[in-house]
Amino acid sequence: MSRLSPILPALAAVGRGTRARVSFPLMLAASSLGVLQEAVRPISWRRTVRHEFKLTMRQATGGGLATIMVTASLAGVGMVYEALYWLGVAGQAQLTGSILVTVLVRELTPLLVGLILLGRSGMLTVTELGTLQSGGQIRAMLAQGIDPFLLLILPRTLAFALSSLTLGIIFAATALVFGFIVSGAIGTVQDSLWTFLDRVLSAMTTRDYMVIPAKLLVIGYLVGLSCCLTGLSAEEEDDLSSLMPRGFVRGILAVMIASIFFTLTA
Repeated sequence: MSRLSPILPALAAVGRGTRARVSFPLMLAASSLGVLQEAVRPISWRRTVRHEFKLTMRQATGGGLATIMVTASLAGVGMVYEALYWLGVAGQAQLTGSILVTVLVRELTPLLVGLILLGRSGMLTVTELGTLQSGGQIRAMLAQGIDPFLLLILPRTLAFALSSLTLGIIFAATALVFGFIVSGAIGTVQDSLWTFLDRVLSAMTTRDYMVIPAKLLVIGYLVGLSCCLTGLSAEEEDDLSSLMPRGFVRGILAVMIASIFFTLTA
């Protein structure tokens, strides 16, 4: 034992650092399984849980709709116009659909939707739950027999997932339509809108129809869950200046990991 005494402080420091960095991913994985298990149980969906789900859906989807449409319009002008113009110049207009599906619909849309959802609604969730935790309201709920996991985490996580899917569909449609309209106004393309959309949809495979919605759902799911856990893990000394950067970094990592995972495996 005396021979190990000099290195024990160093080992303890390594252990504390490892536990601090691994604890949140493990908590995220365990909570993900817990949400899925509770979501299929009818008894979990009490009136208060349903009410929280509706409020979060309204805030996340309705609150982020304007931002989604503006961002999608800019992305459509930047990508659809450029693809139509340069592929037309190169004589490869038939590749327009496959390129837009691969770059815009499959990769860019889930990534931007996840980032907008994180910044617009995720940070609000971190602030709300962090304030409840540091203010002692969560302990009061537990004392009254109210499960914060069912009341706060379950409905918000699922609402974020469905909101991500909804906003993703709106984003892709807006980007394609607005980009085509601008390209037509400039004179880059002579086809009709329906011909252009048919070309894009024809380029989508059966796998795309499964992978893209799954990617949007998982990104929204992880963003909502990571923000909820960040807020509920707040300590008494935490304030907004420490919670919000922590929640934002964790949300960014969740979005990037999910996006990379689907890109490599799908």
